[in-house]
Amino acid sequence: MSADTLAIFRPTAQAHSEAAYQELRTHFAETFTRIAQGATEREQQRILPHEQVQWLKDAGFTTLRVPASHGGSPISHEHLFRLLIELAAADSNVAHLLRSHFSFVETIALQPTEFQDRWFPRVLAGEIFGNAATERGGNALGSTNTKLLNTEQGWVLRGEKYYTTGSIFADWVVVMASTEGVEGRQYAIVDRHAAGVEILDDWDGFGQPLTGTGTAIFSDVVVPEENIIQRKVASTLEPAFFQLCLLAVLAGIGQGARAAAAQIVAARTRTFNTGSGALFRDDVQIQELVGRLAGNVFAAGSIVVAAARELDAAEDQQLALTPEAAFLRAELAVQQAHVVVPKLVLDATSEIFDVTGASAVSTSKSLDRFWRNARTVATHNPVAFKARSVGDYFINGTIPTGLNSIGEAKAGN
Repeated sequence: MSADTLAIFRPTAQAHSEAAYQELRTHFAETFTRIAQGATEREQQRILPHEQVQWLKDAGFTTLRVPASHGGSPISHEHLFRLLIELAAADSNVAHLLRSHFSFVETIALQPTEFQDRWFPRVLAGEIFGNAATERGGNALGSTNTKLLNTEQGWVLRGEKYYTTGSIFADWVVVMASTEGVEGRQYAIVDRHAAGVEILDDWDGFGQPLTGTGTAIFSDVVVPEENIIQRKVASTLEPAFFQLCLLAVLAGIGQGARAAAAQIVAARTRTFNTGSGALFRDDVQIQELVGRLAGNVFAAGSIVVAAARELDAAEDQQLALTPEAAFLRAELAVQQAHVVVPKLVLDATSEIFDVTGASAVSTSKSLDRFWRNARTVATHNPVAFKARSVGDYFINGTIPTGLNSIGEAKAGN
């Protein structure tokens, strides 16, 4: 698809206003509704949402953070994460698999102009990016077993990754690698369909089964030198953005559970002799249970949106924050959100079974998918580490560290 035929959304209202967000909601409402239809069946039958991803590309959803200087119509962090919550409510798998794409769009913006000039047009043309950073094990923390090798044929990539969320749907895969003699790690951007690239749908987690979070194998994949960039551990908003995507997915799962709970109660005619004898929808105790569930969901979503506003503040040129101050503002907000949002959503997705009877556990209804998916997303970044980091900051003034590496611990640590 060319940039000429791709729908690029350009709001008529002031960019960061509520009116602009409502225009965004209206623009994507039909697409989100179509995605929601059949989401349960796709999970039950393990049908990867290739078609649904294409709908989002056609609607211009994947272009929403391209800068105006490169032909985009960028929306705020707040508006993007609100949309991701709504998309996750429709299908949490689809929202999750785009995490890597939106994160790399943020990375493009941090690169030199020449790099931006090559990659932003591809985003505007509807191309999307997947992720291949983490390995199952064996790599030391801060390094990778996946290597970039300088051969007679040029640079080649060799290695194997896991947790490659979104890559099976992508046009490009952003691969974390190491190079002998080069300090740190590099990003190698490789064509998803290039010779030597193999991506497997072998994710065996009990939740988020359709995100393509499986194995990626790179067998001497040729990488043009201009497609290699140094991975910098610096004061940027990248770690906070990457983690906030997960919290937005969690909040959306909660919204999906809330809608399902209300629908179940409204339609139920059976009751228990130990209850009030009234229809569930008229029973004050059941109404209270749904209300408590809804309160948790509202709190989770509100916290995610508040954290997104902190990312916007960190980038606000009128505040003129130093890179270190901007990093702290964004990272601390997201880490605090991370301490509480998972529990709020996990409680809500468990409480859905308290508002009905044993029929709720029927596999045909798949109501357990909300908890399974939330539990899976919540495992990506242990809450205990975030709580410790936040506590250390408020007690001792220790600047939080963004998550940038997973690997084997050193003995004795």
